[in-house]
Amino acid sequence: NPLPKLKDHLLNRLLSLQFSPDSYHFNEADSCTIKILENKLYPSSILHVNYTAYDVRRGQDIINSRMGGNVMVLSCSTASRSHPFWYAHVLGIFHLQLLHTGLLSTNLSVQQIQVLWVHWFEIVKGHDTNFKAARLPKLKYISSDNEGAFGFLDPSLVVRGCHLLPCFADGQTSSRFFPSNETCAEPCNKTK
Repeated sequence: NPLPKLKDHLLNRLLSLQFSPDSYHFNEADSCTIKILENKLYPSSILHVNYTAYDVRRGQDIINSRMGGNVMVLSCSTASRSHPFWYAHVLGIFHLQLLHTGLLSTNLSVQQIQVLWVHWFEIVKGHDTNFKAARLPKLKYISSDNEGAFGFLDPSLVVRGCHLLPCFADGQTSSRFFPSNETCAEPCNKTK
């Protein structure tokens, strides 16, 4: 059920807490202070990411949720040898209207917020990455049975869209997807 994750994400943003895929999990009382109007998420198909190019000109990446796009965000890791970026595959782009009530609320009016629903990548351990060998990091999807595999992301944290090249030498996999007896949604006419 993605609703608790969505409410945790929204509370992290509204309370201006530092972003992390393993963001702080709020209790039920805190989650109840978020009221999503009409209980609706409105899908968007395109996200525009503005950035400054190396020649100090303005550039723009366009992420299309229907075509599948990958994005990178700055890592919040404080380890000295950690990779500077986190990567995610955009599954959906949504906006919603919400009302935040409660003691910690700083804005009592209706707010419109945009969120990305993403499947996170992780860096493959044991893959030698360095500039001397001219080898880029190797990524893989976090397994779908891991609680942190899917999450919500603030679009303003996206640094750039990125094109990830498949490593055809490693073969094919279907481990990213749900097992055949599990789905996110089922056809309307299916009976149990």
